[in-house]
Parts: sequence; structure tokens; C-alpha cells
Amino acid sequence: MTNLKKFEALTRNFANKWGLDLQRYRPEASQLGRLATMLARQQIGLVVDVGANTGQFAQSLRKAGYTGSILSIEPMSKAHAELVNVSRHDPKWTIAPPMALGDADGEAEVHIAGNSVSSSLLPMLETHEKAAPTSTYVGSEKVMVRRLDRMVTDHTGDMLRPLFVKIDTQGYEDKVLDGASSILKDVKSLQMELSLVELYAGQQLFGDLVERMLREGFAIWAIWPGFCDPASGRMLQVDVVFSRPESSKP
Repeated sequence: MTNLKKFEALTRNFANKWGLDLQRYRPEASQLGRLATMLARQQIGLVVDVGANTGQFAQSLRKAGYTGSILSIEPMSKAHAELVNVSRHDPKWTIAPPMALGDADGEAEVHIAGNSVSSSLLPMLETHEKAAPTSTYVGSEKVMVRRLDRMVTDHTGDMLRPLFVKIDTQGYEDKVLDGASSILKDVKSLQMELSLVELYAGQQLFGDLVERMLREGFAIWAIWPGFCDPASGRMLQVDVVFSRPESSKP
């Protein structure tokens, strides 16, 4: 065993004693690294970031190597203001006006969670609150609702194709898809955060949404672990990446 490997083993054993697991950093092997590789291979012209919050996903994509255009959409006024601020030096990162996405244009009330990222247009259920007490709703605000296909057309016209769409809308995924019917043909790959158990009243779960995407001509490209119940260890949400079959071939 080389000195470097001995040092790595000692460091990992020491970290394990403190409840930590250290791994060699390999950007290309990370979740976002693999996603950035897929976007480059598919020659994605635009990443549509639905439910952008304060820009965490877009910033992570940039760090992973994605250099193309991004359109971020976020309804909550406070998160939107932070989103505008973090994107101000990125000329290829466009921020839409504050709005939610759904199956029809209109207005709705977004419930604001204490942790911000769990905010939703749907009522939160006790299962979610027990698993993440900081996610309990602390307020609400009226927001504009628009269809995704209209948003993409308004901001990009017929340019910047094909598309990658990331949907993180806390139970409202089916409504976002309903509002994307006219651009879905231009979507080469898509990522959604899907629930394995009902966390928001009336939401569609993993099985239904996977079946829908398969009917739309997509295949599962990756499944990554997400939100877990710390008391039971049960997985409650996962991130699923879908891709057109011809883009999924090695």
C-alpha cells in the first residue's frame, strides 16, 4: 500500500468514528457532473429551471460545467429577489418575473414553508411536517400562474432547442406537465422531484408520473435519493431524470 493510500485509509477511518464518510472528489462522477455530461452530449440549448427557489440548482449546474442558457422560474417574492441577485453576473441566466407554473393562466396562493424549499401551491400533509418540522407553513402570498409552454415561447421564441426541464414544484408536477403540452416535443430530457408517499394533498406520486413520462416517449435515465424521514429512514422523495430513448443509449 502506498503512503497516499495509507493516508486516505487513516483519514477515512478517523472520519467514520465521527459519523462521516469521506470519498475522493470526482466531479465527473457526481450527480450534477453526470447531468452536465448528459446536457453536453445532447447539445441542450436551454435549461428551464422550474421552482428555482434561490438558484441552487442553476448554480450547481454551472459548477458542474454547464455553460449554456438557463431560464429560471420562481413564484415567491423573497426567493425571487435572491434569485435575481445571484444571477446578475451571468449573461446566459434569465430570470422570469415572479410566477408559478400550472395547467392554465391565472392566479393562486402559494403556501410558504419555514425552510422555503418545501413551499407549494398544495396543502402540506402531516407526514411531511413530522419528517421535516422546519417545513411547516409560516405564511402565504398570491402569485401569478402561467403555462410552461407560454413561458418558454415568450422568453426564447423558437430558438435555444432542444430543452432540458427541471421541475421541483412540491406536488404540482402533473399540472406543470399539463401546461407544457406544446413544447414537450422539444424536451430531450427532464428532471422531476417525485414523492413516493403523499406529502401534499392531491399530488400525483412516483408511479403515476413515471407511467406518464413513459407514455410521452421518455425512459428513466437516473434515479437519485432525496428527502428521507429521519425517524424511520424511509425514502420519501427521489429525483428522477428522464430522457428520450435515443439519447439514453451509450
